[in-house]
Amino acid sequence: MSGSLASKKIILCITGSIAAYKAAFLTRLLIKAQAEVRVIMTPSACAFISPLTMSTLSKHDVHTEVSDGNSWNNHVELGLWADAMVIAPCTATTLGKMANGIADTMLVATYLSAKCPVYIAPAMDLDMWIHPSTKANLAKLESYGNGIIPVGNGELASGLSGEGRMAEPEDIVTYLTAKLASRQDLKGKKVIITAGPTHEALDPVRFIGNRSSGKMGIAIAEECANRGATVELILGPSKLSTQHHNINVHHVISAEDMYNATVSKYKDSDVAVMAAAVADYTPQSISDIKIKKKEGDLNIPLKRTKDIAGHLGSVKENQILVGFALETNDEIFNANRKLQKKNLDFIVLNSLNDKGAGFQHDTNKIRIIKSAEDIQEYPLKSKTAVAVDIVNEISKLLKNK
Repeated sequence: MSGSLASKKIILCITGSIAAYKAAFLTRLLIKAQAEVRVIMTPSACAFISPLTMSTLSKHDVHTEVSDGNSWNNHVELGLWADAMVIAPCTATTLGKMANGIADTMLVATYLSAKCPVYIAPAMDLDMWIHPSTKANLAKLESYGNGIIPVGNGELASGLSGEGRMAEPEDIVTYLTAKLASRQDLKGKKVIITAGPTHEALDPVRFIGNRSSGKMGIAIAEECANRGATVELILGPSKLSTQHHNINVHHVISAEDMYNATVSKYKDSDVAVMAAAVADYTPQSISDIKIKKKEGDLNIPLKRTKDIAGHLGSVKENQILVGFALETNDEIFNANRKLQKKNLDFIVLNSLNDKGAGFQHDTNKIRIIKSAEDIQEYPLKSKTAVAVDIVNEISKLLKNK
C-alpha cells in the first residue's frame, strides 16, 4: 500500500456530516502510507470534528475559509499542488455545489482549480442518497471525470438501514491506492501535444485564424501529465493556459512555428497527439504595413502550409501518433482517409453536426477510429472526461508495444 501512496500529495476535504469523525482515521492511514496530506474543512464540518484535531494529525494548518480576515488562502495554488483531491465525507449539499460550480467555500473553490484527479466519498441518509437530484449531481460529477467512491450499506445516523454510509477509511485508502497506481501508466513517457489555433499573418494587424480555443488539447496534456508523462505542449494563440509541473509549454503563432516546434521534439518522443487546429493555407506574402481599404475586392493569394501530422507519420519509428478530424460532412469517410494517409495509430473524430461538440465548448462528442472496422463511439462528455478516454487508448497502445 505504501509504495503507491508514498510521497503523493493529497488534499483531504471534510464536509458537515456525522461521518466527519472518520476523516481522522483516514488521515492517519494516509500518513502511515507515507502520503503528504493537506486538509480543507467546510465551516459546518468544524461542528463535527475540530480543525485542531485535523491539523495535529496532518501536521499542517487546516484551511476552512478562502480568507481568514488577515490573509488569503490560495485555493489555486493548493489545487495545482495536489496529486489527488479526496472529499470524504461529501454531503448532498457539497455534491450539489461541486456539480454546479457554486464556489462559496474554500473546498469548492479549490475543486474548481484542481488539475489533479478528484475522488468523492458521499455520506448521507438513505432518502437523500436515492433522491433524483443526488443521482443527477453524481452523474454530472462523473461526466466531469471525477471518481465516486462507492457508499457502504448498513445502519445510518437516522436509525434507518441502507445505502448512504461513507466508505470506511481502509476502503478509501485501498481505492486510492488502486486508482493512483493505475494513473501512473505513462510514467517515464515523453508526449508531444499540439493545441489551439494558428494565426497566419496578413499584415502587422490582421491574420487568418479559426475558432479553436485549445481546451481539448490542454485537457489531454493535463491528463497525460497526471498519469506520469513529461509533456511538451505546443500551444497556438489561446487565452487558456496550464501550470501543471509536468507540462512544458511552447507558445507558437503560425503553422510554420508549430511545424518547427513539433518536428524538433518528435524524435525523442514516445507519443504525439495532434489536437491543434492548424491552418491549411497561409498568405504567400505578408505586408510590412497595414493593408489599406480601397475600391473593389481584395484578393489574397494563399499557399499550402506544411502538413505536420503527415510529416510525422512519414518519419514515424516507434512513436504512437494520434490525429484529430473535425468534419461537417462525410465524417467517417474523411476521417478514415486521413487516418491512412498520415499513418496515424488512431484518429479522434468529432462533427460540428453534433450539438455540444467542436470549438468553443466545454464538452465534446467523439469517435475513436483505428480502422474502417474499428470505430468506438462515445457519448457527449466534458472535455476533461473525453481526454481520459483518449489517453486510455494511448495507454493501451503503449502496453501492446
